[in-house]
Amino acid sequence: MTLSIGSIAPDFTADTTTGPISFHDWIGDSWAILFSHPKAFTPVCTTELGYMAGLADEFAKRNTKIIGLSVDTSDDNKRWLPDIEEVSGNKVDYPVIGDSDLNVAKLYNMLPADSGDSASGRTAANNATVRTVYIIGPDKKIRAMLLYPMSSGRNFDEVLRLLDSVQLTENKGVATPVNWRPGDSVIIPPSVSDEDAKAKYPNGWETVKPYLRRIPQPQD
Repeated sequence: MTLSIGSIAPDFTADTTTGPISFHDWIGDSWAILFSHPKAFTPVCTTELGYMAGLADEFAKRNTKIIGLSVDTSDDNKRWLPDIEEVSGNKVDYPVIGDSDLNVAKLYNMLPADSGDSASGRTAANNATVRTVYIIGPDKKIRAMLLYPMSSGRNFDEVLRLLDSVQLTENKGVATPVNWRPGDSVIIPPSVSDEDAKAKYPNGWETVKPYLRRIPQPQD
């Protein structure tokens, strides 16, 4: 199954460091961030899981649950967590999926279907493609996907910024320009006619080009 933005995020059951979950039930009415890792006790991923733990409150403010995945057993991942806390200073309270049967990695197109059914004997290099971030909405549809090579640490501040953009554009019917940050001006989509825009934005807008109209970020 090919996944893309707008696809339903595949459901699954799995063991995690906080106990078994059914993914769609675990998401519930929240947003979710699923971010995957090729193996426990790897250096780049150690820094990533710790940094993500430090952002847990920021994601919670946005009604967003975070969940990691590592192609190992949950016992392996539990043994890894103290290292992560020691390195980062942040305790990992969110669940980390133990994907020792490679089920989730294959469901999410991170490993080929013929990769086998066991993490035993596999190295981080074998699992190098298990380096994806998925932003998933409450309707269980994928809103964004970010893929990284194993040697490059991910920028989770950017994931948070992207989440802000996705939630804003969905809730307010706008678009965000390059390098947008919360509070910056936003764009009226071309699908909104000038006539409809006048009704929606009575204070007007800045016309840069006929197809590029800017307004202050709408507030709640």
